Amino acid sequence: MKNLSNQTADKFIKLLQIMKRLRSECPWDKEQTAQSLRQYILEETYEVIETIDKENFDQLAEELGDLLLQIVFQSAIAEETGKFNIDVVLDKLNTKLINRHPHVFNKEKVYSAKEVKDNWEKIKRHEKKRDSLLDGVPKTAPALLRAQRIQEKASTVDFDWNKASDVLAKLQEELKELQVAVERGQNEEIREEIGDILFSIVNVSRFFKIIAEDALRLSIDKFKKRFTYIENHYQKNFDKMKKASLKELDTIWDLSKEANIESGK
Repeated sequence: MKNLSNQTADKFIKLLQIMKRLRSECPWDKEQTAQSLRQYILEETYEVIETIDKENFDQLAEELGDLLLQIVFQSAIAEETGKFNIDVVLDKLNTKLINRHPHVFNKEKVYSAKEVKDNWEKIKRHEKKRDSLLDGVPKTAPALLRAQRIQEKASTVDFDWNKASDVLAKLQEELKELQVAVERGQNEEIREEIGDILFSIVNVSRFFKIIAEDALRLSIDKFKKRFTYIENHYQKNFDKMKKASLKELDTIWDLSKEANIESGK
């Protein structure tokens, strides 16, 4: 293990040396700023997620490397401007992990993963001197993910449903309110009710320990595969496809389900 650690340290140092050289010799790398690289952080993160979903672990190693590059790149830029360096990043991370796991690095006792998560939020709130339990979820995060994180934070003080039937009843209540709004024909009211439904669906997902963002992404992929099946049925003749009746299209859609298109088989 010691030799492995030395090898890993050497490789990390080599990465830092490569980054330093790129910043001094590569025209593209030299002109990058913290702001110009923002898009790549998001792009690389989504590529990591997609690879995890596909369970392609050879590719995952490469994608994680691409994500690590963004961290090293940002740290190099910060060092050049005298803000911080990679040592500070590592120190902060190491300290954070130790402080937020007192059940591992201290004598505090926990008896479940939920207790660990609740303690993490409590310690984090204290460290960052936050006034609200709900602070700390970026407004730029995808809406479903942001909703789930806010609900999780609220649940740390047991502001939560007790059983599945209660969560589903709330969803049914919101659906009825949307129906009323539709009958009134008020778009602002309809938009609000749709938001409430989506928020309630996230609650249902969270109750069953499902990440709503992941569930929706899988459904989007499933829809795309089934729709592609229909396109292939018409040999990509979109004019012919457009002239087909909804009933005909729906029949082919059902055939895609029978062919296990939803599972990618």
